[in-house]
Amino acid sequence: MLKFNATSVSLDAAAGEETQPRTISGIAVPYGPEAVVQSGHRVRIEAGAIPEDGPAPRLVMQHQEDARAVVGMVTERVSTDDGMMFTARIANTTAGNDLLELLKMGALDSVSVGLDVLSERQEGKTRVITAASWRELSVVFEPAFEGAKILEIAASSPDADEPQPDPIPEEEPMSNENTVEASAETIPTAPIVFAQPKSLRLPSAGEYIAAMRAGGSDFAELNSRIVAATGDVLVSDSSVPTPIVEPLFTSLNPLRPIVTALGAKAMPQQGASFLRPYVKTASSVGVQSTELTDLSTANFEVAQLTINKKTFGGKLVLSEQAIDWSSPSMLDAAIGDLSGRYALATEKDVVDTLAAGITNSQEVVVTDYTDAEEVIADLYTASAAIASAGNYLPNALVVSPAMWAKLGSLVDLQGRPLFPMNAPANGAGLLPGGVTAWNGNPLGLTLVVSNQVGSQAVGNKTATEYSWLMNTRGVEVYEQYKGFLRDESVGSLGVTIAVRGYFASKIIDVNMIRILGPDATFA
Repeated sequence: MLKFNATSVSLDAAAGEETQPRTISGIAVPYGPEAVVQSGHRVRIEAGAIPEDGPAPRLVMQHQEDARAVVGMVTERVSTDDGMMFTARIANTTAGNDLLELLKMGALDSVSVGLDVLSERQEGKTRVITAASWRELSVVFEPAFEGAKILEIAASSPDADEPQPDPIPEEEPMSNENTVEASAETIPTAPIVFAQPKSLRLPSAGEYIAAMRAGGSDFAELNSRIVAATGDVLVSDSSVPTPIVEPLFTSLNPLRPIVTALGAKAMPQQGASFLRPYVKTASSVGVQSTELTDLSTANFEVAQLTINKKTFGGKLVLSEQAIDWSSPSMLDAAIGDLSGRYALATEKDVVDTLAAGITNSQEVVVTDYTDAEEVIADLYTASAAIASAGNYLPNALVVSPAMWAKLGSLVDLQGRPLFPMNAPANGAGLLPGGVTAWNGNPLGLTLVVSNQVGSQAVGNKTATEYSWLMNTRGVEVYEQYKGFLRDESVGSLGVTIAVRGYFASKIIDVNMIRILGPDATFA
């Protein structure tokens, strides 16, 4: 029988290692709320969509498809009206012990389910999962569903094996004929000691490197508390770079608005390239001319797009003096700068892909971006062109900051803003942030403003003068972000910091894209 206490995390002591349950319990996924998942889709899971039976899901770390990431198994599943409840047993392995320590100190407290969707329906922009098989349960740094929490941890006290001081003997009561002898049930015993979650702030990457360089007991203690974030790293050569433990970049980084809008997909780990299947030739259905005559036919053909991986990375070298005299702020600043540069470079790759994939057939000419009537007419013309190719309507408008300013400056015949901050009864859409935010929904579209839309060549023009109207299904982004490395050079007294990741962007269906701007010559 599962029992949860959502107000706090409780840790239960055990008498011995052999009888210790080493389990966690909580809410695997809530039913009803919506969330944006790793693929970029907005998802809601219906009550009862996840089964209580079938093969037991594995307990893994951060959705890693690797045997080394497995830390246990889900042992109990109970589906309620509010969500899927679970109990999972943590393996008595190095990775399991490391996970348990992080759970105890409160560094990790959330989970995320890995599902194979069996049936779903679309409600607006939301995928509603109605049936799915449960493949794995991941302990994660940040869950997609806010309510997916670990509520109970059954684990031994870290000091359970240490000798305990003898209890102070109680003074015998003075002999008195009116004294009532205590029953066996009321004889005092040694109190049960319950382990408490330790409060520990994870160090920044700069603090971690500074402690590593200092060495000694301080670094040993710090490393023992966060070793689960890095896993087992065995090196025989001290010059091999060591991963920094704290993640400093996510796909939700505001410096990558186009990547965020498209939703970065997981990239296959093997191979320098991978294949993306698509329907090249569709089937055919038509009216039978007369009885017993042949039906309409066409060769249904599935082809493959080849997507090549690109490696993005950068490094810098800091002197030992710079680190020592400003540590850890210098390291934090350096890592933050590299993280931002990685974001800018990968965002620009998507813009380059869009610019290179456009032909004359995708252009809709806008001669005057100050004419509100023309802009609206051209947006509808471009939308109709997208829809005519496959019944998909556009859902996003990608612009440069310069084009965003032109959209915000559009006025109607009475001089009123075409896309105001507040909604009038007959509004064509909003730019609710005004000049303070790059958000809005002109004509119902998601406005995506990226400062990486700029100097790219688009035909015989530059990308700054153009806007991309698209259905985001037509463009895909894949990424395997590998984080940071550090290496020390004894000879030069320097520390090298590097960031790297694998990234790829590809136009899947150019017919789902239209480019709006001045008349130009394209490939």
